[in-house]
Amino acid sequence: MLKKVLKIIVQIIKGSISLLFVILFFLAIFLSMALRLGTNWAIENYSFTSFDEILYTLGTSVTTASKDILDDFFKSNIYPPLQTTLILLGLFIVIYIIYRVFFRNSKIQLQVTILKKQFHIKFNIAVFIFLIACLIPIYTLTDSVVYAMDELYINEYIEANAKSSTFFEEEYVNPADVKLEFPKKKRNLIYIYLESMESTYADYESGGGYPYNYIPNLTELAEDYINFSNTDGVGGAHMPFGASWTMGGMVAATAGIPIKTPFIADDANQEKNYKNGLVNGATAIGDILAEEGYHQSIMVGSDLSFGGRRVYYKRHGDYQVFDLYTAKEDGIIPDDYYVFWGYEDEILYEYAKQELEKVADSDEPFNFTMLTVDTHMPDGYESDFCPNYSSNPYLNAIYCSDRQLGEFVEWIQDQDFYDNTTVILAGDHLSMNTSSFNNLPDDYERRVYNVYLNSAVETDHTKNRDFTTFDYYPTALAALGVKIKGDRLGLGTNLFSNKKTLSEIYGNSYIDKELKKRSTYYDSCVNLGKCK
Repeated sequence: MLKKVLKIIVQIIKGSISLLFVILFFLAIFLSMALRLGTNWAIENYSFTSFDEILYTLGTSVTTASKDILDDFFKSNIYPPLQTTLILLGLFIVIYIIYRVFFRNSKIQLQVTILKKQFHIKFNIAVFIFLIACLIPIYTLTDSVVYAMDELYINEYIEANAKSSTFFEEEYVNPADVKLEFPKKKRNLIYIYLESMESTYADYESGGGYPYNYIPNLTELAEDYINFSNTDGVGGAHMPFGASWTMGGMVAATAGIPIKTPFIADDANQEKNYKNGLVNGATAIGDILAEEGYHQSIMVGSDLSFGGRRVYYKRHGDYQVFDLYTAKEDGIIPDDYYVFWGYEDEILYEYAKQELEKVADSDEPFNFTMLTVDTHMPDGYESDFCPNYSSNPYLNAIYCSDRQLGEFVEWIQDQDFYDNTTVILAGDHLSMNTSSFNNLPDDYERRVYNVYLNSAVETDHTKNRDFTTFDYYPTALAALGVKIKGDRLGLGTNLFSNKKTLSEIYGNSYIDKELKKRSTYYDSCVNLGKCK
């Protein structure tokens, strides 16, 4: 009886091990295909520039991403390998049944010579074939991992974080320690982040990278008002490391710092940090304006929670939120409405007009921040009224966005509150679209767009400057008439001053290289708020 029980136990163990091998075998096939397809999909659809960007997006944004993007991801990278794996599994089961019925006892004999002696080894055919077949998924999975690590900047991320840098500690100016002097009559601020907006979209003559001007209104605004440029024409800012996606770009412009994801999670802090928001130790423009009595709002045409934006803007300035969900609550859109990332810019601008009229009636100065969405990758969104200016759907979305923005700026300038309001138009980062920049001039450098309307201060030092989006932070305050002792905040320099930017001192390549490295000061003080 005991022998029978032991025999049954042995059979169960052998069966479990065999089943485990089969599961791992087909799991390796699925993962190798999904990883290879996913890597190619990311390369073809998004111009990622660092693994920090990918890591941050995965950590904060997967559940709130655009439905279209998530659907495309699963259709392109999950369903095909899953379908292929299931077909192979079905074939395996059929072959296994045939083997059990007809070839179970078939053997293959190998003759091996060792030290001049011959040995005869018998293998079960199925075992022999399975062992050889195991090499296939092991090789493909290993090859896919190596490919992904190289193409998605994982190797660069590991290598950079193996080194440390004191650049941040040496050059970071803590805004909490800087004396700021506001004018007696505080100016309002309308800060409009333009999704993926570059000066690149202008024509050659204006300083852009195309034979046709896809942003005629923005070009005119840049020529008529203050546009800080890296050239004689319409230009803009270098996109620094850690600011190459929307949340990174907004943090750069409002706090003068990059977003650097934690390299090693200490105990359970990784998930906690993402949930509670990164850069908790930073002092942002929202913190400063809140202390000065500003009423602050942020409006986006999506779920503000995407990318950690809600946490950031609530923590740094307690902004009033207007997003996809408030638009439904306010009756701006129906409850079941969902276009692109939520709702399109055509609706965003009308919603903004309504709220600006309300906030302007208050005696408090206001900071009204907006983020457009129609020019988001992969191909933008074209409203029904948009003309077919280009056969490229993304460039057509750019042209349509420029037209809507021009009309919105005209509306702002017609309002009574404009006289005491500074308006800033700034790209959040360079575009991630991969189909529109292949034919740029060889020496053309893509830059992030900016323009300052109705600034409280002027300067003749706007052209042939080298600067980053970190410099937008103190420059925005200066445009409100705020005097900044030392003209430095975060890693940014007030562009209205004659002070050299870090880009002009060190060069952008050096700065980016240093920021990629691990910084103890950034991790503890700026990121976690644990400053000594």
